Amino acid sequence: MAKLGKRTRAAREAFAGKDSLSVEEAVKLIKSVASAKFDETLEIALNLGVDPRHADQMVRGVVTLPNGTGKTVRVAVFARGAKADEAKAAGADIVGAEDLMETIQSGKIEFDRCIATPDMMPLVGRLGKILGPRNLMPNPKVGTVTMDVKAAVEAAKGGEVQFKVEKAGVIHAGIGKVSFDDGKLAENVRAFVDAVSRAKPSGAKGAYMRKVSLSSTMGPGVSVDLASATGN
Repeated sequence: MAKLGKRTRAAREAFAGKDSLSVEEAVKLIKSVASAKFDETLEIALNLGVDPRHADQMVRGVVTLPNGTGKTVRVAVFARGAKADEAKAAGADIVGAEDLMETIQSGKIEFDRCIATPDMMPLVGRLGKILGPRNLMPNPKVGTVTMDVKAAVEAAKGGEVQFKVEKAGVIHAGIGKVSFDDGKLAENVRAFVDAVSRAKPSGAKGAYMRKVSLSSTMGPGVSVDLASATGN
């Protein structure tokens, strides 16, 4: 524990007094103090001027990061027949129908993304209370309810990130590994911020994007200059 405390203290000292950095400066600083024994994830947090309790202020969407996430995404697909075969051929980790529903109902959830063909949604709908809170419920708005299961599986495996605003008006996501090249991480940051910016809901009033922060899995956060993050 003493060693962890020392590392955390050193990281906080390195971040002291640093605020509103450019994306490149923030990435460089975070990488310099990321000293965990595993490849930490670069995490982003966006504070938005919305109240998601109102339907016209909900923010959700999907973005394919230009340099991927560095994370192995396990994909489950609800499909039958030819579409089930298509999902397996595309690299889906789990494919099924009633059998998959029963597995999930038993508490066994061994996937990070759930895709379904439209005809399977009456079945999947029974799992709303399990998949919904985990942000795993298939949704046509983010391309996870589709007949093109091949494209959906490949996108999920290839660096696609879903986002959804939380109650406090914050969006969190992992957008790459600290081991990535600085420039590639900066590209991912701007691609993610741009996607959230384009997802601005009709009911958003005043300043939409209020703060952007970056951190590593185990490290403190640092705020990023909005103009640098948005490219404005």
